Amino acid sequence: MEAKIVVLPGDGIGPEVVAEGVKLLRAVADRYGHHFALEEYPIGGVAMAAAGSPLPGSTLNACRTAAAVLLGAVGGPPWDDPNAPIRPEDGLLALRRELGLYANLRPVKVVEELMEGSPLRPERLHGVDLLIVRELTGGLYFGQPRGREVIDGQRTAVDTLKYSEEEIRRVVHLAFEFAEQRRQLVTSVDKANVLESSRLWRQVAQEVSASFPGVRLEHQLVDAAAMRLVSNPRAFDVIVTENLFGDILSDEASVLVGSLGMLPSASIRADALGVYEPVHGSAPDIAGQGIANPIGAILSVSMLLRHSLGLEQEAAEVELAVQTALADGARTADLGGEHPMTTAQMGEAIVSRLGSRAAA
Repeated sequence: MEAKIVVLPGDGIGPEVVAEGVKLLRAVADRYGHHFALEEYPIGGVAMAAAGSPLPGSTLNACRTAAAVLLGAVGGPPWDDPNAPIRPEDGLLALRRELGLYANLRPVKVVEELMEGSPLRPERLHGVDLLIVRELTGGLYFGQPRGREVIDGQRTAVDTLKYSEEEIRRVVHLAFEFAEQRRQLVTSVDKANVLESSRLWRQVAQEVSASFPGVRLEHQLVDAAAMRLVSNPRAFDVIVTENLFGDILSDEASVLVGSLGMLPSASIRADALGVYEPVHGSAPDIAGQGIANPIGAILSVSMLLRHSLGLEQEAAEVELAVQTALADGARTADLGGEHPMTTAQMGEAIVSRLGSRAAA
């Protein structure tokens, strides 16, 4: 296969973890005879410093013509002024909007060897394997009107939570398609006891379920889902929810695997194009120290291979290499262990095990 892959290292630890993801991509290409044309462009804070925009036109145009995009992270203290008219995160939101990436996929699968790193008891973690499907281009993050003004001498802010039935339908439909390939259960999360948008969400989800008679649909309020996610996570298979709820629940789910650094994500649309990034942020407190966990970025590469390039065998091999490295004791500082590895050492540990089980 020949494919153009755009690489957006971003800010903070983004360049460090993306470098290990690129290392994996090159190793997969060598092993299977593929050719991945890797092109690097700026996004976020570094792009603001270099080009005055968190999403320069050259970056957006390159992403539009790519087979897939590998992203690090955006943001950090230099751009944290709440009064700033432009922030690094604006580039990420604009990228999702301009590329029409309406669904975010966040798989959460507990690794047996890392259960001690979670604050939850092991008996609650055995067998946890769930997928959060988050609507990505609507809701509070994009609704209008939004802004701040002074009314009667008081600073006032407004955000608008707005969804159309088509925005809801397409992401719920995608969740059902994934559930068909898994354990045939969709949990639709909303706040239908309070919000009109959630009442519409629940109604449309029920309508979509009629096209998937083999998949069971359950509805759950977001506060109850948040409690259930840590009290009985095995009860979930595919969770589908709106933008804000999905953002919060997927970060909460990181406690199940013991570290935010373990979690990958994919932002996709109906065709093959997608943006793949680790769930963690730019982590400026450890940037430049070479201690960040690259597994979230490496597993994001696995999702890229699967969802955008259709390379299932290669994706599974990357996942197996990660599992083997962890089973053999490879750990970065966030995962504990007596002798934590650097970011690059963990990347090498995983690359060195690529195909090792198959060879054995």
